[in-house]
Amino acid sequence: MELTSLDVWVIVASALVLLMTPGLAFFYGGLSQVKSSVNMMMMSFAAIGLVAVVWALWGSAVAGGESVGGVFGDPSSDIGLYRTLAEDPAALIGVGFGSTFAILTTALISGAVADRAKFSAWMVFVPVWVTLVYCPLAFMVWGEGGLLVAGGVIGDTVGEAVDYAGGLVVHMCAGLAALVLALILGKRSNFHRRETHRPHNTPFVLLGASILWFGWFGFNGGAASEAGEAGLIWVNTLLAPAAALVTWLLTERARGGRPTALGAASGIVAGLVAITPACAHVDPVGAILIGAIAGAVCCLAVELKYALGFDDTLDVVGLHFVAGLWGTVAIGLLGRSELIDGERAGIFYGGGFSLMTAQLVAVAVTLVFTVVMTLIIASAIHGIMGFRVSRDVEEAGIDASEHEESAYVFGEVDTATE
Repeated sequence: MELTSLDVWVIVASALVLLMTPGLAFFYGGLSQVKSSVNMMMMSFAAIGLVAVVWALWGSAVAGGESVGGVFGDPSSDIGLYRTLAEDPAALIGVGFGSTFAILTTALISGAVADRAKFSAWMVFVPVWVTLVYCPLAFMVWGEGGLLVAGGVIGDTVGEAVDYAGGLVVHMCAGLAALVLALILGKRSNFHRRETHRPHNTPFVLLGASILWFGWFGFNGGAASEAGEAGLIWVNTLLAPAAALVTWLLTERARGGRPTALGAASGIVAGLVAITPACAHVDPVGAILIGAIAGAVCCLAVELKYALGFDDTLDVVGLHFVAGLWGTVAIGLLGRSELIDGERAGIFYGGGFSLMTAQLVAVAVTLVFTVVMTLIIASAIHGIMGFRVSRDVEEAGIDASEHEESAYVFGEVDTATE
């Protein structure tokens, strides 16, 4: 079969999305304490290795195979991708693209437990979680016969959920799982000393945010099938984070602070997350509104962990859950019928409440399924092997105990040769 221009674009988009996880490692590594930055980055790289293997062996089938009750695909339908290789090898391009989404989603969770999670427990959590949470949810939202799509029980009852690139499947899912892990592992010993929570390397944070934004054009645009759709997605993926960056800085200033580099980077991520589910379904003005609101709301939301007392170290909940929720619901307000299915539109475009109802039901399903399943998985791991390092290890630095490495060499370097 001849390689088409669309095939080439999906291959390129897949590479862009894969690059996002190392970008996330820089973003998270810069945000964390210097004594735990290697561990933080290693959790992202571990997700690449583990999820890629799981995806090839059975994850792709669970996320997109033959329906089992509308909840997940039959894992035996394509073990090891043998069936795809034999019957439709060109489909492996899409399999690769899908794997990068699963990798990034899983890696996002790690930011909530920075400084205190056992690396061994993370290595167990990743393959179990991606198998039992991410893959089934991806099937429910995107798979043929999934609960939330046309032909599924819920989709036929309240209408098909609209989630172009992962507001439900990626960001809400990761944010909710992060909240569960943060609650199970408990607070860091320095949680109430907010002055110690500053990024140890702000340039890394900005570099990571830049790589994420670069890769996000593949993340949102990889599934585009024609030029008009691709152009709209590209422009919206530019505008929403740009607007969010501005409103985050303005919100910092309005609250009596100074505009910060951390705020700029966080605003970019908030806007990118918010536009993800809506990138092909709203016009450019809608993208600006979605991003602007996300920047302001998420700037306030990241403070909730102090008010509510849960230690989400790197604000996965405040950025990914909140912005993912807003972006998903915003489709019910700003979605344009000609950009969705030709029939349903958001409330502000005269579409009534049918689309909003479908979005809210999908949000509820995502919330309940993700929280319950993650709670079961994480509680079992915590009970069997312990998910948290000791207080002494945490205070001394997790890099030394878990990896026997450090991010930087302080003092003189021995340059003598043998």
